[in-house]
Amino acid sequence: MPKQGKKYRDAREKVPRGVKFQPREALELVKDISFARFDETVEAATRLSVDPRKADQIVRGTVVLPHGTGKTVRVLVVAEGEKAQEARDAGADYVGSEFVEQIQGGWLDFDVMVVTPDQMGKVGPLGRILGPRGLMPTPKAGTVTFDVGRAVSDIKAGKIEFRVDKSGNVHAPIGRVSFDLEQLGENLAAFMDSIVRNRPAAAKGSFIQSVTVSSTMGPGVAVDPNLYRRRA
Repeated sequence: MPKQGKKYRDAREKVPRGVKFQPREALELVKDISFARFDETVEAATRLSVDPRKADQIVRGTVVLPHGTGKTVRVLVVAEGEKAQEARDAGADYVGSEFVEQIQGGWLDFDVMVVTPDQMGKVGPLGRILGPRGLMPTPKAGTVTFDVGRAVSDIKAGKIEFRVDKSGNVHAPIGRVSFDLEQLGENLAAFMDSIVRNRPAAAKGSFIQSVTVSSTMGPGVAVDPNLYRRRA
């Protein structure tokens, strides 16, 4: 068995079976059992009582994590004139409509794209390239907007987008193992609050089925979902 496999098993043995922790306790355990030599991402995953095959039960939204994700996000803004300058002033990494052609040529060295509505005619054909990679800008995510300055600032500050997958789960990064417990706890709370606010009217029963936190390489630690069910 590879060494990493043994480390994972050792970490898994430190997670009590069947126990659902309070958020702080769960995050503390995630930090304690992390074993990778790099600063692992801490992820939250929640299972929802929705059927993603039905359009009225799709859960999708955005949230600005109070302490960011710990990752440097490269932002591309496709805009012209004053809006292009606004994007540069806000800290965008790449700005200009010429990047549309570069993307068509295979360039994808960015994490989020923001587009002004008047430029969507140029960006629309990129859907076949950007869509499968989760990079296509949308009004729902706030990435198709004339308010490019705010969009860039929010993304740089820790704004993330989430969407339910075909199994009814939503995953999101909420920081790094190096974050302190207060930072991770506040990021988790912000993420879960946004999930609850985006509950579809068609969702039945207990909306929040389960909540788990984990590091990149580590096992999942269950959080008591009742805390969030009371808010839903």
